[in-house]
Amino acid sequence: MQIIKQSKLALGLAVKAINQGKVVVCPTDTVYGFVADASNKKAINKIFKIKNRPKTKPLAVFVKDLKMAKSLAEISEKQAKILKSKWPGKYTLVLKLKKIEDGPLSNLVKGKDGTIALRVPKYKFLNDLLKKINKPLAQTSVNISGKPPLTKISDIIEQFGKSDLLIIDAGNLKKSNPSKIIDLSKDKIKVLR
Repeated sequence: MQIIKQSKLALGLAVKAINQGKVVVCPTDTVYGFVADASNKKAINKIFKIKNRPKTKPLAVFVKDLKMAKSLAEISEKQAKILKSKWPGKYTLVLKLKKIEDGPLSNLVKGKDGTIALRVPKYKFLNDLLKKINKPLAQTSVNISGKPPLTKISDIIEQFGKSDLLIIDAGNLKKSNPSKIIDLSKDKIKVLR
């Protein structure tokens, strides 16, 4: 485990760690999150293991912008309007996955029903990370599956300090709800969380 205060140096270290297939604990606009390269199955497996999360629950994915979202999901003009009104922000939107033969994404971020959950966050460090790394990041809240997400850095270190992680320390985050999840993959729009 390595802990570094949120900074330009931390940004460079996070990019390097993700490119090496490591898991990074990163502050977001909601709660602290685990992030890893969305195409690296080994790295994503680590997140499932650390969180004790069932493999039946795919991870959501951070993308840097609508263009990156369109490279992963089928997005109609109507859906694009909705995305533009919600992003960047605290909205994870479930969309139909594009049929990409041997696509770069791990199956652990794909829904069984051919969907993917995408989000453009609104948090400078994370947005800079997405721009620099220029690839989708699998993501989920920092917690043991089924328990509340952690916002205090001391709790994160206490609970996950033995894991091989790079922790970006932005101090304690304000109590916040995880992002709102809206399913746009079917004809009827449905709020899932």
